[in-house]
Amino acid sequence: MRRFLVALLLALVPLTAQQPAPSVAGYWEGAIQIPGAEMKIQVTLEGGAAWSGRISIPPQGAKDLALAEVKVAGDTVAFAMPGIPGNPTFKGALGKDGAIQGMFTQGGQVFPFHLVRGTVPAKAEAPKGDPQDRELGFPGFNAFPLKGSVRAGGAHPFFAVLVAGSGPTDRDWSNPLIPVPSHGGRDFAAWLQGQGLGSLRYDKRFIGARDPKLDISLDAQVGDIKAALKAARALPEAKGKKLLLVGHSEGSLLSLLAAGDADAALLLAMPGISMGKLIVLQVKGQLQAASASEAVSKPNLAYLDAALSAIRKDQELPPAGEGVVAGIANLAKGLTRPESRGFIRATMDLDPWTMAQRLPVPCAVVWGDRDIQTWKPEVLPADFKGTVLTIPNANHLLKRETRPLAELSGPTAVTTYGDSTPLADLAPLAAWLKALK
Repeated sequence: MRRFLVALLLALVPLTAQQPAPSVAGYWEGAIQIPGAEMKIQVTLEGGAAWSGRISIPPQGAKDLALAEVKVAGDTVAFAMPGIPGNPTFKGALGKDGAIQGMFTQGGQVFPFHLVRGTVPAKAEAPKGDPQDRELGFPGFNAFPLKGSVRAGGAHPFFAVLVAGSGPTDRDWSNPLIPVPSHGGRDFAAWLQGQGLGSLRYDKRFIGARDPKLDISLDAQVGDIKAALKAARALPEAKGKKLLLVGHSEGSLLSLLAAGDADAALLLAMPGISMGKLIVLQVKGQLQAASASEAVSKPNLAYLDAALSAIRKDQELPPAGEGVVAGIANLAKGLTRPESRGFIRATMDLDPWTMAQRLPVPCAVVWGDRDIQTWKPEVLPADFKGTVLTIPNANHLLKRETRPLAELSGPTAVTTYGDSTPLADLAPLAAWLKALK
């Protein structure tokens, strides 16, 4: 059974307010200990009438983000990162050695962190963007402002529009849950450029948003894809060219609903089954990886099924009964969050193959053979008229992965998602693009 690290949710438990202790004020350096990697962080805590702070995460390119809910009581300290998917929170204590040790929580996953006092670094010049990219703003669904990057191509008759995958994944396919610098979308745009295709890639509407009432419905997100296609047709880089809609992971599922506005579709790491079924298989894989007994698996899978049923019927989430572990309970809560519940309900039972078979344009579906997140089904629909490609030694981001599939799990797989890992040999995809007219 393939295994996947499912993102869960866990809220911060506020500490009891007491007189602030000045001992934790100042500049701190340290890291979050994530399996297989260490994510460096820098934290500044400031006392006064009320505590405040800032955090920088160099591997993620995050600098001086304001902290929220900064609470200090004696030697304990807690703070949160507002507006970041997965509700990242820190809770720790100042030890006798002068270091802060504690637990970091994001998306229901909990990892240890440590901080030691450091020297405030000198301000460095802000890094410049990729010189190959041109920044672009354009109106999305209902005129919502979207931001993107345009890259010029060559002689190929197509221009690509890239749609990122699920969750807090930006135009470059960077995700705060990946513990290493990772820009797979930017890398793929560069590869497309090498094949003669220019491209537009854009941030989804909720990237960097702070408004909990923001419309992130299925209609809005599919509308944004159509708006991106419309914007691309007006670009000088795409003049005289046809449009290739390129979706990745969940982005490929959403692209199926907008591909009629394009001239061809390329679906990378497409979920081979509905999202609802995929969630169940992922959880089963995690339980199996943890060697969970039937006595443990049965109530947890039953509760997950009840939660998915409640979403389908737009009913309240049932209470977690005896035997349901915190991870499954938090997953259910995450799926039923008010701001995203409608989107989950609208997408969880979409059949990708039914939609793919109805596409009025040429289509290719591509999987890496070492992908543990969305994998090629063992049986494909016999009447699918598109092209199916398997990339050897490729992971979810189509980057090179040489380890056997059986050795990969969520924490280990992401170690080859980073910028230091090159793309796999995409020769089969290059041949398909060359034949695309």
